[in-house]
Amino acid sequence: MATTHLTTQILRQTPPVCGSFRRVTTTGLSSSSPLTITFKTRKEASPKNQKFRWARKLSLVEQSSPLKPTVDVEGLATFLYDDLPHLFDDQGIDRTAYDEQVKFRDPITKHDTISGYLFNISLLKVLFRPLFQLHWVKQTGPYEITTRWTMVMKFMPLPWKPELVFTGTSVMGINPNNGKFCSHVDFWDSIENNEYFSLEGLWDVFRQLRVYKTPDLETPRYQILKRTANYEVRKYEPFIVVETVGEKLSGSNGFNAVAGYIFGKNSTTEKIPMTTPVFTQALDPELSDVSIQIVLPSEKDISSLPDPSQETVKLRKVEGGVAAALKFSGKPTEDVVRKKEKALRSNLMKDGLKPRMGCMLARYNDPGRTWSFTMV
Repeated sequence: MATTHLTTQILRQTPPVCGSFRRVTTTGLSSSSPLTITFKTRKEASPKNQKFRWARKLSLVEQSSPLKPTVDVEGLATFLYDDLPHLFDDQGIDRTAYDEQVKFRDPITKHDTISGYLFNISLLKVLFRPLFQLHWVKQTGPYEITTRWTMVMKFMPLPWKPELVFTGTSVMGINPNNGKFCSHVDFWDSIENNEYFSLEGLWDVFRQLRVYKTPDLETPRYQILKRTANYEVRKYEPFIVVETVGEKLSGSNGFNAVAGYIFGKNSTTEKIPMTTPVFTQALDPELSDVSIQIVLPSEKDISSLPDPSQETVKLRKVEGGVAAALKFSGKPTEDVVRKKEKALRSNLMKDGLKPRMGCMLARYNDPGRTWSFTMV
């Protein structure tokens, strides 16, 4: 069982973190489909937000008290940029930067000592093999630093090794008496109730453990910047596609033509390895101006690729950028895809984002071999 993604480009009302996809497309090889929309991200929650006030309850620090000159908050922020990327590697974080009684909280975990904090890190390394990505570090109070991060994990005890993704912020309190971190509170983007113990947080973990499988093929590289309850924000690296005109967003018309290119119907009869997903992309509001695309292997350069044998088949470099993606289950019929596209746009607009025209469907299942009831 696999997943399908639907994507759409969007514009943001505040300065963008990075560029956006120039096009959005729907594809046809996956069991489930994600919808992606490119956008500019909105401002992070203000430190005055309720969730940050709750974080301060755990801190030993009165944030409104005058800053002591002995506390180098800027230096601590620089330290975190260097130290936190080692959270789950063999080097590990520097425990001397933390109080012995440091208070750690996330929606389902609670520790009140540095030993418990480090034990939690070690347990995650064994069970999940986490990949931690630090996006930024900011001072958000006299004795407070906030970080934004992404953590991608694989739950190793299960035979299908499901991938779990969490994004969010960590609010870290500083003890003004010794300049060490005395509290660390995590907030996940995917849930509303971030207080310990959150049943919503526990459910968010369990639902990512579902049984699924996607083809073991190369896919365009991207980094997950934010995962909410309704969509993911991704930053894609550039990639090359071979494309032709399609019939409709959920259709497969034109697939044989682009597949023929990688199977040897090109100027040098070169056979090119298959990748995933297959994209179908609509560029107009009615989702009727459609192209169907296959992504080419990342080691290929557009200048060295053979020319297509058919005039209707073209090679194109996609510059990548930032996109929002919605994953959904089942067979991606035209009605389903259009409903998902509207849902994604609605959720983005609720978050203050302005979607661009068009969308892209990414399918990871083989349409000829995957039964519809296995498309989850």
